[in-house]
Amino acid sequence: MKKGSEHILQERQYKFKFIKKYRTEFTVEDMCGILKVSRSGFYSWLSRDDSPRTVVLKEDTIRIRKIYTESKARYGSHKIAAELKALGVVTSRNRVARIMKKESIKSIVNKKYKVQTTDSNHSNSISENHLNRAFNPIRPSEVWVSDITYIPTDQGWLYLTTVIDLFDRKVIG
Repeated sequence: MKKGSEHILQERQYKFKFIKKYRTEFTVEDMCGILKVSRSGFYSWLSRDDSPRTVVLKEDTIRIRKIYTESKARYGSHKIAAELKALGVVTSRNRVARIMKKESIKSIVNKKYKVQTTDSNHSNSISENHLNRAFNPIRPSEVWVSDITYIPTDQGWLYLTTVIDLFDRKVIG
């Protein structure tokens, strides 16, 4: 089938779906006239069974929704595709992503926790800069520097502080 005729068929599908949705409010005859489709075409479309491709698409959508719900809305297309493959369903991650987008299924994304180490909005006095970027002391124990880092663990955050002698770059504590 050529690209142009595929587009025409898709457009006709949309029109028929519209007529089906609003046939209780407007007459089928009027809507078919306005949308320039035949009534017999609409009734023929209405009585047709779904194509095999549409049936598979609906089944895949149901499976994706089930896995998504069971994961408490946390799984994205990668994990859902992996789950489907584990169930023996032949699919790709792109197909899963396409279906999820069409069905407005979005996974919950937790942003990484960003540690805020400095509160600059305070009235406390600010310490003077004694080092003044002189990072090359001439004797040991003349200049010590310190830093702190945060390490996430299963029990919560751990804090690691180190003190380094800038003369020989060794950790003092």
